[in-house]
Amino acid sequence: MKIEIDRKSGFCHGVTSAIRKAEQELARGERLYCLGDIVHNDREVERLHSMGLITINHNAFGQLKQAKVLFRAHGEPPATYQIATKNQVELVDATCPVVLQLQRRVKQVYFNNSEAQVAIFGKPGHAEVVGLVGQTNGHAIVLQNVQEADQLDFRRDIYLFSQTTMPLDGFHALIDYITAHIEEPATFHYFDTICRQVINRVPNIREFASRHDVILFVAGMKSSNGKMLFEAAKQVNPRTYLIDSPADIDRQWFQAADSVGICGATSTPTWLMEQCRDVVAKF
Repeated sequence: MKIEIDRKSGFCHGVTSAIRKAEQELARGERLYCLGDIVHNDREVERLHSMGLITINHNAFGQLKQAKVLFRAHGEPPATYQIATKNQVELVDATCPVVLQLQRRVKQVYFNNSEAQVAIFGKPGHAEVVGLVGQTNGHAIVLQNVQEADQLDFRRDIYLFSQTTMPLDGFHALIDYITAHIEEPATFHYFDTICRQVINRVPNIREFASRHDVILFVAGMKSSNGKMLFEAAKQVNPRTYLIDSPADIDRQWFQAADSVGICGATSTPTWLMEQCRDVVAKF
């Protein structure tokens, strides 16, 4: 049976940078905290915990003083930086440059258009979305799909942004809906802020999935882009299985299979896909 790992899967630049910074700090033997899971993959989080990384939540962060804390690639709202300054917390800021640029754009639009509505196509409570809403003093309207667009006032100007890992077709559906419902003289402005490192993986994942009898899609269950890329693979190949670790693999999946493809999300480490390959190879 042929087993192939998709070499275009795995960490994106933002995640790679955050993990590299964590490893560098830990190699110095210093105590390092991370605000939230450094990546939406439990297996990688466990690996870094074994090296000494301590994951904390925002409540614990507020109690820290004169400590060193890593901000992950998802970004943080301004209030978190203010707490760090107040408590003399040394920051290792690993916010993805794409997310940083998006935060600046949202903040600029919000403060330059006080009467307008800022809307964000994204998942409520997602770390990146929390950081974006924070740029608007909590006033941005988060829309997860077209059905939630009725939260908007179509008689007022609307500025629409997107969480970087949301699906492009969902963003376009929202654009079409708002365009059809906006009432003059109100205006509608939208900004395609979806990360191309993620969205450009969709055609590759589909092509990869079409070349194999069975697909193992390796991703953390919290990963937004993991769910999106998994669905893209499953649309092409119904024998696509979402797994979190090698322990999830079921031998029955590979009956009458001559080839197996292993791929993953932007938060999936290569070493984890390789472990899954080794388990399948034993079959």
